[in-house]
Amino acid sequence: MAVLKLIRGGAIGQILPLSGDRVVLGRHPTCQIVLDNVAVSRHHAQILESHGTYFLEDLRSRNGTQLNTESIRGRVELKDGDQIKLCDYVFQFLVSSTATTESARISTTRVPLRQRTRETIDNLEDLNVLMNAEDRVPDTFEGSSIISSLEPESVQTIRLHVRPEVKLRAILEIGQVLARVLQVDAVLPLILDGLFKIFPQAEWGFVLQRDPVTNRGSVRTSKSRRSDEEDQFPFSQTIVDQAMKSGKALLSADALRDARFATSDSLQGLQIRSVMCSPMLDVSGQPLGVIQISTRDLNQQFTSDDLELLASVSSQCARALEHATLHEQLLAQREMERELEFATQVQLGFLPSEAPQLTGYEFDDYYEPAHRVSGDYFDYIRLPNGNLAVTVGDVAGKGVPAALLMARLHASARYHLLSATSAAEALSSLNSEIATSGLGFRFITLVMAVINPKTQEVHIANAGHLPPLLRSRRGVIGPLGLKDSGMPLGVLQQQNYRETVVPMEPDDTLLFFTDGLTEAMNDDEQIYGQARLLELLNRAPQAVEELVPFIVDDVEHFVSERSQRDDLCIVAVRRME
Repeated sequence: MAVLKLIRGGAIGQILPLSGDRVVLGRHPTCQIVLDNVAVSRHHAQILESHGTYFLEDLRSRNGTQLNTESIRGRVELKDGDQIKLCDYVFQFLVSSTATTESARISTTRVPLRQRTRETIDNLEDLNVLMNAEDRVPDTFEGSSIISSLEPESVQTIRLHVRPEVKLRAILEIGQVLARVLQVDAVLPLILDGLFKIFPQAEWGFVLQRDPVTNRGSVRTSKSRRSDEEDQFPFSQTIVDQAMKSGKALLSADALRDARFATSDSLQGLQIRSVMCSPMLDVSGQPLGVIQISTRDLNQQFTSDDLELLASVSSQCARALEHATLHEQLLAQREMERELEFATQVQLGFLPSEAPQLTGYEFDDYYEPAHRVSGDYFDYIRLPNGNLAVTVGDVAGKGVPAALLMARLHASARYHLLSATSAAEALSSLNSEIATSGLGFRFITLVMAVINPKTQEVHIANAGHLPPLLRSRRGVIGPLGLKDSGMPLGVLQQQNYRETVVPMEPDDTLLFFTDGLTEAMNDDEQIYGQARLLELLNRAPQAVEELVPFIVDDVEHFVSERSQRDDLCIVAVRRME
């Protein structure tokens, strides 16, 4: 396994293993390698592994990533011994290392999900460890043939002085079953198999599990001694409800004569006689379901000792069921994490990998999602007539739905710009497509700016997006095209957009951004705001490669360590002298 060795910054000599196919380095706590330094972007860079080959990729960090003293943009292959620099941190990439691969992280430790899953599995309680318990005094019910009832959680162990060979076998059988299986659908049938070995008189059995959302129970598995009755197992809702409501295991010597179950048609029809039903309770005492076994043979009735054994088993089964459910949830979460990682890679692939080359102009950009995927969008599109279009947009909403719509916007915006004769025409046709596409109440704000290098003009069409700001060598002029801005895409099916024509003088700079910039919030619930941005532009550097990081640094300083709820996208265009 390849590792990173820290050779400058932090704990020098620290070894960081590159486990998994993707390791993200950055300041955000969700990164696999957390770098506690304000100069480091929240998601700064990543190292990808594919068939034994490792690649380094800068994630549009504001201060960049260097490989062997050279700044990188996009994805580059790593070689053994390469040096990676992220701000004040320098790592050496090693394909193999004899150094100890300790699991420490820089400043803040984040344990990968797959490791947390393994630790959860390894720390499952030993279900074979038993403790002594006092004898139970059977309950009596007037007018009922109930012999005994008891609370499963009160049975901490099985008394070995009564039928010890059966109970020891129960401990081994059930304990082995619960210790080696971590899938719910696999656990439950094995539980019944073990109980049928312990109780040879049992003819039917089933395990019912309660849905925590609907609060309804459903039989997850059942068993019968006779193969012709496997689909005809006796189920009494009355007994199940009583066990789950009381939280006690119930034993009936003759269910047909039990006054409490006299109204149960299933008992009458199937001639159920001796029944044991025990709830499975979670750690808070809420029922997860029940285990029930029954017989028609009154000569082999279940006893109070049998009930105690079933109650003890049901307590162990409840713990196993909780662990199995947790394990399945962790597996599902890990799969979702993998899918989100892939979605992140796909979305980053939609964004430009480098700034465009246009004579007389320079470009720079910054893009950072608030979550794993983003609804913010920007693109550089070369047009057949030699012009260059800059598009910046923001899809309403967050997360995966917004990211999916952003992917569609990427393709549609390119198509309409290449098909239309102007930015306004492209925006109008794009709006018609979005409005008729059945996306519900989602809408998109989008600004299109077409740069004509021959006339040195920029034609801007805006669909409800924050207007771009213009800074000239004389100072900040302010937002452009407020009067010509139209409704966001998808609101009205028929909408004609207008253009604002802006002549670009030498040293003029256009700044496009999403509301993640102006609505960034600090710990005092104050937003960054456009006024602060305008004041900042007056004293910001001229070159856009310095301007964009200057803005991002100021926003980061303003919000401090407060987690932001919105995505951030900035694009700067400057006409050079």
